[in-house]
Amino acid sequence: MSYSAPVDRISFSLKHEAGFDRLYDAIPELDADLISSILEEAGKFTTEVIAPTNRIGDEEKAHLEAQGVVVPDAFKDAYKQLVDNGWPTLSASEKYGGQGLPISLANAVFEMLNSNIAFTLCQMLTSGAVEALEAHASEAQKDKYLHQIISGNWSATMNLTEPQAGSDVGAVKTKAEPQPDGTYKIYGTKIYITYGDHDMTENIIHLVLARTPGAPEGTKGISLFIVPKFFVNDDGSLGDRNDVKCIGLEDKLGIHASPTCVMSFGENDGATGWLIGAENTGMAAMFTMMNNARLNVGIQGVGLAEQATQLAMSYAADRVQGRAPDAERGDNTPVPISTHPDVRNMLMTMRALTDAARAICYENGVFHDLAHFGGDERAKAFNELLTPISKAFSTDIANEVSSLAVQIHGGMGFVEETGIAQFARDAKILPIYEGTNGIQAIDLINRKLPLANGAILSEYLTQIEETITHCASEETLKELSAALENGLADLRAATDFMMTHPDKLDRLYGATDYLTLFGLVAGGHYLARGALGTMKTNEMTHKVKTATFFMDRLLPRTKGHLASILSAKEHLDNEEIFHIVG
Repeated sequence: MSYSAPVDRISFSLKHEAGFDRLYDAIPELDADLISSILEEAGKFTTEVIAPTNRIGDEEKAHLEAQGVVVPDAFKDAYKQLVDNGWPTLSASEKYGGQGLPISLANAVFEMLNSNIAFTLCQMLTSGAVEALEAHASEAQKDKYLHQIISGNWSATMNLTEPQAGSDVGAVKTKAEPQPDGTYKIYGTKIYITYGDHDMTENIIHLVLARTPGAPEGTKGISLFIVPKFFVNDDGSLGDRNDVKCIGLEDKLGIHASPTCVMSFGENDGATGWLIGAENTGMAAMFTMMNNARLNVGIQGVGLAEQATQLAMSYAADRVQGRAPDAERGDNTPVPISTHPDVRNMLMTMRALTDAARAICYENGVFHDLAHFGGDERAKAFNELLTPISKAFSTDIANEVSSLAVQIHGGMGFVEETGIAQFARDAKILPIYEGTNGIQAIDLINRKLPLANGAILSEYLTQIEETITHCASEETLKELSAALENGLADLRAATDFMMTHPDKLDRLYGATDYLTLFGLVAGGHYLARGALGTMKTNEMTHKVKTATFFMDRLLPRTKGHLASILSAKEHLDNEEIFHIVG
């Protein structure tokens, strides 16, 4: 079986789990039939055009040649169709050639596009750059660059990381020297730059973090610059090449066809760059781009997990091995491995985790839209609260789901012939880039829990309580309701610890467990909403079974995470740990 875009699941999740219908009030011109047709067309496009390139890219990889980076031909063909069909323009501003549709809709399409993560990374970084430019660039800069970037004719990158500056962004050393004409000369090396060079677009617009002379130390002294691969003339045509090039490609565990570049700026006369905003304000602009990327990485996790689940289910249904576990004595009829209890448990775990992560990411996007289109400040805060959970929980489950997919394939999962190993390799980067999941956990407890003095978190937990109450009123969902109530009690206990415990280190030791616990309860909340939606509409009736499985088999993990949070310092606040581990 090959990937088939789960349009019905996606539509159901948007409507019943993520509350997409709230946007019809915020965006009066939004039309349900239009949304449905876009999702259907996206499903067809990704199933027929994008997904088939996934294995091709993994095997052919990206290569650095004399003229620059070359990606597989299949990628170039798929990218042309992507642009010709207008998919990059969905949620971009109409002022610059976009369609102005909700980002939550674009996220749903993005999930399907992530049937090939290595391919879609180009668009992911580009959309983040668009958001940063719209928020922070001058009108002249927007007019010069945004139309072509939004159309997909040009792509864009984020140039943050250096050999000594990864998560510690303040250690950036790339220099930006001001010139008499108002431009800057950029000198430095950036590493791990996704699609830093490639041959799918006419031009690449690099957003580069650098320091001007005399800038303050740390993140307060960082500025952001536009550094195009080719200069853009006043009439929009392309001019000479800038002094920027890819000098190496990383040999990676996964996402082989995504060129991860070592970029050299100013190797000759200096790369010419244009300042975005004021000097020393680069981090604000970069975080606009980063927050966009973090939600998108979470959606990457959902897309990968969905595809791995589909392929594992297909294999389990086709692979005949052993007799039925409840077969009568003497009945040696071989059965599909999907008959065996352990395999069934793995398959249901994959489905439940994938559906839960999808719904978290989707409401995250709906909150973004309610803030953007309706000016809802509460929604903006909910969007901020959910972003680290979307990124970390969804990418963690992508690794669990892809590992289970390999396990279900048995020995064939460990060889490259079946292609399932690619998902385990590709998934490993997701908890690492765009801010490691450990950093997401720190962000959650230090910055997001205190939003509005804890009022935003309190209101979100109240929403979960309301879901519990609604489920309790349905006879079929009473046990589900009780299980979610138990999970919420664990989250409240963990939250109380995080909000009131005086020892900062003690809180940090438990931060990752807290984020995972939060993700499990949030996931249960959305699956319960889905079960309620099924009761009302009789659609997707299997969602009740998925939600019940999640509550009974997966949500109890909260107990272990709570215990770990409360005992973490006892085991980790010990200088002898280096001797113990070593």
